[in-house]
Amino acid sequence: MSEFQNIGLIGRTESSSAVMSLTRLMAFLEKEGYAIVLEEETSTAVRHSARISPRDKLGELCDLVIVVGGDGSLLSAARALAKFSVPLLGINRGRLGFLTDITPDEVEQKVGEVLAGKYMAESRFLLDMSVSRNGSLVANGSALNDVVLHPGEFIRMIEFDLFIDGQFVYTQRSDGLIISTPTGSTAYALSGGGPIMHPKLDAIVLVPLNPHTLSSRPIVVEGSSEFELIIGEQNITKPYVTCDGHDQVITKPGDRIRIHKKPHRLTLIHPLEHNFYGICRSKLGWAGGA
Repeated sequence: MSEFQNIGLIGRTESSSAVMSLTRLMAFLEKEGYAIVLEEETSTAVRHSARISPRDKLGELCDLVIVVGGDGSLLSAARALAKFSVPLLGINRGRLGFLTDITPDEVEQKVGEVLAGKYMAESRFLLDMSVSRNGSLVANGSALNDVVLHPGEFIRMIEFDLFIDGQFVYTQRSDGLIISTPTGSTAYALSGGGPIMHPKLDAIVLVPLNPHTLSSRPIVVEGSSEFELIIGEQNITKPYVTCDGHDQVITKPGDRIRIHKKPHRLTLIHPLEHNFYGICRSKLGWAGGA
């Protein structure tokens, strides 16, 4: 008997191709005798008689959650479900697919292998973010990829102080800062000139966005580090903070943004042949060897 009996499903409902793959996956799971629990919004896009659950309750009901969509869909599921320690498996119906690595034409084969115990599990950490104003908490969020400070609606240089583990690092004037996990190192941080980090690394990278000095470069620090950004009092604009491109917060001069590793880790499930370097070759256009 499979260790996974109750299977939660989350689909990218605005994508017709994702809905097609979701319907195909449901037919396979029902045929094999698995209990399906559909995420509430996902349930509106398919015909079914399955149990329905709000997203934030799936982790209590399921042994495995399968996400049908792109990396953005999996990031959203990860933020909601990490606290439950329920593993996630991704079927790619997006573009790059660094996290959702099963292709639509191999759904039955690869999902069947995973359910039969033929898979590899990978642990990833997330970041917690909070914004304080005059000593009071005004917003918080979490991210699997990155927390980003940026100018928001207007393209203007912003000024902020950076502290790591209570030690002053620098006052920077730039378009902002990307604080990224290894998972996010192949996303926005890579576009900003940051290094690619292997997912197993316990490290965090800070990537300045267009800094107003040629000497400012990405910094890689240990994963247990705690960060504090203090928004400069002289800023004309009000910088934004986003977590994985969501949970947008508009800051004010003097606000303190604190970021640290989340206590709960995410377990990603991959097919046995999953290979990080192979994915980089495929998704980033690296040259193949013999």
